[in-house]
Amino acid sequence: MANIVIDRVRKSFGAFQALKEVSLTINDGEFVSLLGPSGCGKTTLLRIIAGLETASRGDIRIGDKSVIGLAPKDRGLAMVFQNYAVFPHMTVYENVAFGLRRQKADETRVKAQVAKAAGLLHIEQYLDRYPNKLSGGQRQRVAVARALAVEPKVLLMDEPLSNLDALLRLEMRTELKTVLQSAGTTTIYVTHDQTEAMGLSDRIAVMHGGIVEQVGSPVDVYNHPATRFVGGFIGNPPMNFIKVPVSNGKVVVGADHLPVPREAGAEVVLGLRGEAVELSSLPQGLEMKVRVAEPMGSHLLLTGSIHDQPVRVILPASETVKNGDTIGLKLDSQRITWLSPESGKSYSAEMA
Repeated sequence: MANIVIDRVRKSFGAFQALKEVSLTINDGEFVSLLGPSGCGKTTLLRIIAGLETASRGDIRIGDKSVIGLAPKDRGLAMVFQNYAVFPHMTVYENVAFGLRRQKADETRVKAQVAKAAGLLHIEQYLDRYPNKLSGGQRQRVAVARALAVEPKVLLMDEPLSNLDALLRLEMRTELKTVLQSAGTTTIYVTHDQTEAMGLSDRIAVMHGGIVEQVGSPVDVYNHPATRFVGGFIGNPPMNFIKVPVSNGKVVVGADHLPVPREAGAEVVLGLRGEAVELSSLPQGLEMKVRVAEPMGSHLLLTGSIHDQPVRVILPASETVKNGDTIGLKLDSQRITWLSPESGKSYSAEMA
């Protein structure tokens, strides 16, 4: 397998900078997701790694060897696309064997590798079928098996589950995590779906506007977002951001006086996850005006405002709160993120 070093990569399309300057290291055998909205540069970066696009500046090293200028077939990688890309005129066996045959592997190795990859993806019983006799999830398994059969140093995956329905995506996430852990393949996975990134990844690189805003484990990125964008993009509901005044180095939250970072000015943004609260009486709790209360089965989702700023919070399903209520909330002070109103960065990230 191999580590991957992305060193100060830039990419421009005319006057438009798709990648402003991206540096990232993926360790040998690691699963890293490039997560972000459409247009953030994640697929462009993946295509540059694959050799399907040329960087305007910077270097890509796979296994400590620069691959700039190498053809895709010479980079020791395989790629799985969003649209399956299986060959309809070939059986599943021939689809899985395709890359091996291009490598001119002998028939003994072809049979062994096809059997191994098919076993990992649980498609042994479909090897004699044609793709039109398979479901979408089964065809995607074939595409992954074909990529793994050649034992690539690096596996690149570009939104491979986005064409599947919700239940199939859940099933394939589980299968992918199990298979790739077993294979130990260094994997870069492009997605806009935070659930996929959180569930699959060893680390997540959150991208926005052609840069990487934060790299970290799913737990770290969720609990300690480096920027307002990261906190707002990850989480369902997303992190709440409440601008509050600072007096004598503290903010008043209900009956509590919470200290803020020394670098904070006259105002600070309080970042709060929706589940980091519990119901409290007034005036001890922070006042929230509830606009809509939605029973979600496992929890109660409240949409409303605090200090005339929109918020969404989660309470246990057993709580009784109605539309139009005014309630008090006690915050978990250990789960607050303090952010700069000017830069949008968390103070802990600014000081790092």
